[in-house]
Amino acid sequence: MRLSILGNEAHFTSDPKNIQALLATQFKDFGLGSARIGNFGPLMGDGIFASDGKRWEHSRALLRPQFARDNISDLELEEMHVQNMMKALPVNADGWVEETNVQLLFFRLTLDSSTEFLFGESIDTQLAALRGGEAGAAAAWKDEKVFGTAIDSSQSYLFKGARFGNYYWIAHDKHFKKLCKDVHNFADYYVDKAIKAHASEKRRPSLMRKYVFLEELAAQTQDPVELRTQLLNILIAGRDTTACLLSWMLLLLAKNPDVFEKLRETVIRDFGSYENPRDITFVSLKDCHYLQHCLNEALRVYPVVPMDGRRALRDTTIPRGGGADGLSPIFIPKGTDVSYSVYVMHRRKDIWGEDADEFKPSRWTSKRPSWDYLPFNGGPRICIGQQFALTEASYVMVRLLQRFDKIEPTGPTLDAEPKMRLTLTCCPADGVWVKMRQAKDVTSQ
Repeated sequence: MRLSILGNEAHFTSDPKNIQALLATQFKDFGLGSARIGNFGPLMGDGIFASDGKRWEHSRALLRPQFARDNISDLELEEMHVQNMMKALPVNADGWVEETNVQLLFFRLTLDSSTEFLFGESIDTQLAALRGGEAGAAAAWKDEKVFGTAIDSSQSYLFKGARFGNYYWIAHDKHFKKLCKDVHNFADYYVDKAIKAHASEKRRPSLMRKYVFLEELAAQTQDPVELRTQLLNILIAGRDTTACLLSWMLLLLAKNPDVFEKLRETVIRDFGSYENPRDITFVSLKDCHYLQHCLNEALRVYPVVPMDGRRALRDTTIPRGGGADGLSPIFIPKGTDVSYSVYVMHRRKDIWGEDADEFKPSRWTSKRPSWDYLPFNGGPRICIGQQFALTEASYVMVRLLQRFDKIEPTGPTLDAEPKMRLTLTCCPADGVWVKMRQAKDVTSQ
């Protein structure tokens, strides 16, 4: 499909062949483009998600080693944050947790765990919420009302700016600039601490300390703007991706009790009970096939990034869209935007069958994903943090299903097709409202 948007020509596609060309086989022909880089720049600088060419290559080389398996497989800290989330799910005398918007809990959880992994200490938004909003004892920028709100609201501005294309700056008003400043001040607090610690060599020996993303990055560069830029790119992408995945996953389980029951049976068999868990590791989570099938299917039905795009850096073509049948190559002039919809591709019945709109984890028993399944992008820009996100989502789901043996949708979650809220990522617009029943063998909550 070809359109002209505010004077800029654009093409839209959901064809796996075209998407493969954009992201891999013709990677050098396409980039993010000046409009996206300019739109993202005030918040995210020229980091990995807001740069092209040599600058992007530099960011990728700097960040990729930080997501090595040894750095993302420690689940002890995740358990601490999961337990804080569990405290927000008190059980009534009848054994049920009253109607709760668990999406809100997921966003707090992933913000806490992400800041722990990235900064070395959590901003503890969950504990602040349990105290009724009282801020923590550290820096002022650790107040969720400042940072959490600023980072969420600023992403809404980026989405608004993206809709204006080359005129993205129309969305960059004074309030947006204030939000960017708040986010930067938050990150700068931790960057300054890391640089000072590195300069004074106060780091403990590697065998005695936990892995901290910012500490390792500060060993590579002491440029405060560089550190802040890379930190925010990873934080914004990592926190929201996992929270959105968890939200869609629980919504789908609540509306598909047969899948919930089978998955819970699998979890109890493989990982034990809530109070006596066993063998929950990076490897065992990945080897729990039905759990991974459920996550895969949630990401297929509701991809966290449902739409993306590239801009042609030179005159080029894409494989399909031309000719009477649309199966011939089509010319793409330099400067033309090509948007692609992962959401539409993931629901194409000619690819996935007549049941493409249905949540069916069983399809993954024989399905081997290719370019028709792209929950984490593909090609050289494939998401470097996908295993981090999947491991965290897997762990949280296991612990929830160990504790609760029944889940029921309530309120807007009962709707046949949920509304979507789209910023840089996509989550249920009205939250995920559910009631949950605690298993009878759980006594600690």
